[in-house]
Amino acid sequence: MKTYPLHSISLEQAKKLQFKAIDAVTRNFSGEEVLSLGDLGVVKGLNKPRCTLRAEHVFADAFDAEAALFVRGAGTGAIRWALTACMKAGESILVHTSPIYPTTQVTIDSMGLKPIRADFNDLEQLKAVCAAHKDEIRGALVQLTRQKPDDSYDYKAVIATIKQALPEVPVVTDDNYAALKVDAIGCQAGADLSTFSCFKILGPEGVGVVVGKKELVERIYKMQYSGGSQVQGHEAMDALRGLIYAPVSLAIQSEVNEELVRRLNAGEIPGVKEAFLANAQSKVLLVEFEKDIAEKVLAAAPQFGAAPHPVGSESKYEFAPMIYRVSGTFRAQDPTIEHRMIRINPMRSGPDTIIRILRQCMEQVQND
Repeated sequence: MKTYPLHSISLEQAKKLQFKAIDAVTRNFSGEEVLSLGDLGVVKGLNKPRCTLRAEHVFADAFDAEAALFVRGAGTGAIRWALTACMKAGESILVHTSPIYPTTQVTIDSMGLKPIRADFNDLEQLKAVCAAHKDEIRGALVQLTRQKPDDSYDYKAVIATIKQALPEVPVVTDDNYAALKVDAIGCQAGADLSTFSCFKILGPEGVGVVVGKKELVERIYKMQYSGGSQVQGHEAMDALRGLIYAPVSLAIQSEVNEELVRRLNAGEIPGVKEAFLANAQSKVLLVEFEKDIAEKVLAAAPQFGAAPHPVGSESKYEFAPMIYRVSGTFRAQDPTIEHRMIRINPMRSGPDTIIRILRQCMEQVQND
C-alpha cells in the first residue's frame, strides 16, 4: 500500500515553535497572570475573561495570524463557526473528491451548502473546476490531513491554486491532527481561516480555535455574544499549556514512528510483512502481518499496557501507546485489511516499548 503522510517538523523546529509561543506569552501576560489558573466571566468591555483574550493573542502570534478565537465544540465547532462566518446558507462550497469527514458533513448539510467537488491531487483538474464554477463557488474547505489512503496533495499548493483562481473566495482549512506537526497551518499557507481542536494539542476537552483574518474572526466573536458561549479563563490557560508543550512531544512522537518503520521493515519482529506511516487521521504507524492475526493482536495488546482505543485522539490523557484497528477509510477501501493490519500511535512511548509489546502479542497469538 502506498501512502503519502504529511511531513512532520523536526525536533529542532519544534523547539523553536515552543520558544516562539513562550515569547508570545511574555508579551501578552504579566508574570502574575502566567501563574494563575485564569479568570471567569464576561469582563466589561471584553465580554469574555481577560486570560481568554490574552491566550487568543498568543495563539494568533504563534501562527503568524491577525487574530484567533476560542470556540465551543472542539474542532467540529471551529469548522462550523468558520464556515458560518464565511458563507451563507445554500451557497456552493468547493471540496475534495474524497469523503468529507462525518462531523463536517453535518455542518455542510445543516447549512444547506452545495458541494462542488474537485480532485485536490490533480491541480489542473482543480483549476478547471474553479474556472467552470467561478460564478457559483462562495467558499472552499481544505482538510490538511488525508481523507483517504491514496491522497497525495500538497495542501499549500491546493490553497495557492484556489486563491489564484478565485481570489475573492474565502478558504477554510481543517487543521486537526496537523497543527503543531507541520511547518505551516492553513492560514500560514494563504487560507483565510484555520480551525482545529485544542484537545488534539494536549489542551482541554470541547474547546476549538479559529485562527486567521481578523475581520472573519471578529464576525465569529460577534456571534458568540452570550456568556455561556465564552471559553473561560482556566480553559484558555489549559489550551495555552497545550500549545506550549505539544510541539516537542509531537516531534518526538514522529521520530519514534520513523524508527519503528525502519526496525520493523528490517525484520526485527518475525511475522510482520510491512510497516509504513499514514495520516489516518493522525499520523500513525500501520503494521501489516503476514497472516490474518490482527484481531488477535488487538485483543492481546491491552494486557501488555497498550491503550485499546483513542480518547482525543492524541489528547493529554493519552501517554501510553495506542494499538487499535485501522481507520474506517482504510477499511472502506479494502474490507479485508482489518484482518491483517493494525495501527499504532506511540503517543509518549519510545520505540523499544512498542517493539516489546508487539513481540509479546505475537508470542501469545502463536501459543494460543
